[in-house]
Amino acid sequence: MKKEHTIYIVSDGTGRTAEQALNAALIQFPEIKVEVKRKPKVRTEQKVTHVIQEVKKTGGFIVHTLVTDKLREVMLRGGRKHNVPTIDLMGGLLGRLSEEFSVTPTEKPGLFGQLNKAYFRRIETMEFAFHHDDGQRVNDLRKAEILLLGVSRTFKTPLSIYLAFKGWFVANVPIVMGHEIPSIIYKLPKENIFCLDTNARALTELRRARQSYLGGAVGDYDDIEYVRMELMYARKIFVKNSGWVIVNVTNKPIEEIASEILILKGAKGKGDRFPG
Repeated sequence: MKKEHTIYIVSDGTGRTAEQALNAALIQFPEIKVEVKRKPKVRTEQKVTHVIQEVKKTGGFIVHTLVTDKLREVMLRGGRKHNVPTIDLMGGLLGRLSEEFSVTPTEKPGLFGQLNKAYFRRIETMEFAFHHDDGQRVNDLRKAEILLLGVSRTFKTPLSIYLAFKGWFVANVPIVMGHEIPSIIYKLPKENIFCLDTNARALTELRRARQSYLGGAVGDYDDIEYVRMELMYARKIFVKNSGWVIVNVTNKPIEEIASEILILKGAKGKGDRFPG
């Protein structure tokens, strides 16, 4: 019967980096049986020593990605003292990079995991924005951290995408004259609802530019009197609901409007909802 080897993955982060590297290497040893035990968030000398003592009792060896010099030194000395083999995947690489760049590494644990979290959150928020654009999936609006309301051409979609890229779950619902907005909106937290308002003349110009670009008949879509009526209809809905925030978007870039929304939401300084 072939011997099974035990490998302890020790990391001050999640341990995924070390596990991926180890798995890539183990492919070259298909006949070897290996049990892998992950020890994440080892960030103190005491924890390093505890892991070494555990491995000494159970057998096996350690593969680690500790980023701080101090903990790597404790691991090296402790391994030698207790006759526990240790493989440092990070130290040599950090040392060479530091020499090449002439810069000392930050030695901040968990950065790679934080980057992964940011990456996957951005994918999640972008998908949410696309799936909840222009009134889609209204029954799922409770998940939205920011809900944008407004008539056509008040930048609902580009704002949704921009804020989603910053890590926020954003949905938008159009205000259409003569049509009730979905009843679920009245049940949402008021502080999450932002009403986009604008100047009738500026909106008319935007709609005429869109008509010119797309071509075809659009009825009263770009008629200034109709636009005024449509905006008045939307404003009546907005003011009836105290707690909903009205944001004027006239002649403002998307970045400025988004920043204003986040400040009004109380998220000043937290534009990007990512770790780090």
